[in-house]
Amino acid sequence: MTRFAKQPERGLKDLAEEAVTGALKDAGRTAGDLEAAFVGNAVGATITGQEMLAGQFSLRPAGIGEIPIVNVENACASASSAMHLAWQGIAGGLYDAVLAVGVEKMTHPDKTVSFAAIGGSVDVETTPADLPAGRSFLMDLYAELSAEYMARSGATTADFARVVVKNQRHGALNPLAQYGGDLTVEEVLAAREIVWPFTLPMCSPISDGAAAALLVSDRFLADGAPRVLVRASVMRSAPVTGENSVTTLASKAAYEVAGVGPEDLDCVEVHDAAASAELWIYEQLGLTEPGGGPELIRSGRTDLTGELPVNTSGGLLSRGHPIGATGLAQTVEAVLQLRGEAGERQVSGARLALTQNAGGFHGRDNVVSVIHVLERR
Repeated sequence: MTRFAKQPERGLKDLAEEAVTGALKDAGRTAGDLEAAFVGNAVGATITGQEMLAGQFSLRPAGIGEIPIVNVENACASASSAMHLAWQGIAGGLYDAVLAVGVEKMTHPDKTVSFAAIGGSVDVETTPADLPAGRSFLMDLYAELSAEYMARSGATTADFARVVVKNQRHGALNPLAQYGGDLTVEEVLAAREIVWPFTLPMCSPISDGAAAALLVSDRFLADGAPRVLVRASVMRSAPVTGENSVTTLASKAAYEVAGVGPEDLDCVEVHDAAASAELWIYEQLGLTEPGGGPELIRSGRTDLTGELPVNTSGGLLSRGHPIGATGLAQTVEAVLQLRGEAGERQVSGARLALTQNAGGFHGRDNVVSVIHVLERR
């Protein structure tokens, strides 16, 4: 993956080329080995003006053409959706080597353009026309849900700040993270308010970046290559009735497919687009009981040195959130952990990792959630 950051001088082609050539080099393969590619991008059409064929044009500098290239747009879950489709091609026996890419350009000289692009991840027919100025409308949705979560779980703004402190500490150990540092709960709470109960560090930033992964069949795997197996790849969309969490649905299916449970996991990457979301995702993934999110963050169990480290990469809050690339950045982190190549943020003995990437909003929930369970072999 590239570094995630505000990179106004870089475009989709430049970012994608770095991530793709890096993935191919890591695998000891070339563009000629690829049989198909799936390219996730969410807001390129709005930010860059490149519509319809962002994947085809973004991959050309890396020498990739001729093969089937499919563009994938699924809000913040675009990259994980691209990986899910790549996995389907391998698992179904159609291909032996498939590339999954996520690439996003979010920075724009006019921030309102960036915020408007993000706003396309909700039902535009039911969204108020007078959207807030100076922030993403999604933060208002997260804020409303967070207030409800605080009422039913006993979570406090200090708990949300604890998520930020943890993820910033992890991000400081990740050279590709947008932010990272040693903050205190008090410093996070004293930062500029965006919309109650969030201060600025509790909101994921505007980012540019790309990430890529090569998925291959057993027969295509090079001798002696590190083996990271996709134990489960599950995508779910929110029920029309809204009666079940889409992440709960996806994670239950993923555990069943993988033949594991939350107690078996060694590290987890979750979609902390807002700090509060990490807490209720703990619950949706079964890492703790309903209402147990606040106690879990307070306990330190999800810290790097805890029993179940969460967002060792820094998460969206610290690593950054170029929305069409985020899901594959989670994959990169999981693979590094399982290979034992995560450096100062390495989880000792990591064997089983889970990534959770969600996108869009409708009613009280995300519209799509994608879960991957990866295992070291």
